[in-house]
Amino acid sequence: MSIESISYIINTLYAIFAMTLIIFMVPGFAMLEAGIVRTKNVTAVLTINTLIYAVASLSFLLFGYSLAFGEFGSDIMSKWAVFLFQMAFVGKVVNIMSGGVSERAKIIPLALFTIIMASVFYPLVVNITWGANFLEGTILELSMYDLAGSTVIHSTGGWALLAAILIIGARKGRYTKEGGIRVIPASNIPLVTLGAFLLWIGWFGFNGGSVGSIASKENADLVALTIMNTNTAGLSGAIIVAIIMQLVYKKLDLTMILNGALGGLVSITAGPDLYDIYTPILIGAFGGCLVVIGVSFFDKVKIDDPVGALSVHLLNGIWGTLAVGIFASNAEEITMWGQVKGILIIGVFAFVSSFVTLYLINKIIPLRAGNDEEMQGLDVEECGLEAYPEFKRAF
Repeated sequence: MSIESISYIINTLYAIFAMTLIIFMVPGFAMLEAGIVRTKNVTAVLTINTLIYAVASLSFLLFGYSLAFGEFGSDIMSKWAVFLFQMAFVGKVVNIMSGGVSERAKIIPLALFTIIMASVFYPLVVNITWGANFLEGTILELSMYDLAGSTVIHSTGGWALLAAILIIGARKGRYTKEGGIRVIPASNIPLVTLGAFLLWIGWFGFNGGSVGSIASKENADLVALTIMNTNTAGLSGAIIVAIIMQLVYKKLDLTMILNGALGGLVSITAGPDLYDIYTPILIGAFGGCLVVIGVSFFDKVKIDDPVGALSVHLLNGIWGTLAVGIFASNAEEITMWGQVKGILIIGVFAFVSSFVTLYLINKIIPLRAGNDEEMQGLDVEECGLEAYPEFKRAF
């Protein structure tokens, strides 16, 4: 067997392994969201997460992949492994959105939006960054470096979520007429913790797999460095948030600490292959700080985001992309303007396209559950199946 064949097999196996790790993020999002929402909405959250994976993946197979990359093909691994790896990404864009509109958004309109996002919007973002690049040679051509999607995936999902919240509004009773904020506690902290760590583990495939090849000593070292830096940023994000919570509030809020870790992971995603082993500590720590600032800010302006997805994914997606321009501007063809231009173009496209699409869907099939449905809980109204039927539910 030739060296080329061995490399082909190793790269194929690694891509499939990385894809499998990324798919662990499906139960990661599901468990985190199921633990955050009230018990009366748990089945609805699990259902939309299941449908997002199924609908987004099939839509990407039928339409999205060819729009993003053109024809199936690869010289260094099986073309089917390449597809599976890219397919694993697509549902995460809508997963970011689903948690932020939980407890008041209906399942079918979100599933319809998932089809459009996975078939058209996300593939177009991929096309101009990682893919065929129909903007090549135009004034809008991007030179942004974004290894695994701080902007391409996380900010795109964050902009879609912001559009959805502006249309759908806050949960009933979340904000008082006097301007106060009513705390709605998580229903299951162990599930939140499990979900966050499944996401953390999935990130190793997310970022490590994006290196593209492992079948040489140099690439193996680069994959290992990428995964190490990814983990370091998550550690740093968790630690800095724990310190802030203790100093400011005298309470070690676990949900915030976990979101701090996720914020660190998002912020390192644009360039974990570019940094030394110390820079991710700073990047992840700043990402954790952004989570604390963002959660407080969005509540002050009455943008109700139950899981903190805007703070974790949108703000840190932007920060992670900028961090490449700050800490890796000496790398070939990386400039701060290139990073900023990518953030702006993708941000405007993702927000405007999502807002218009969700607005039109909302006119046809209301995105938001009715008042009685929201009070009763979406499990009964949307699914006919309660996650915890033996519990007395608190409205």
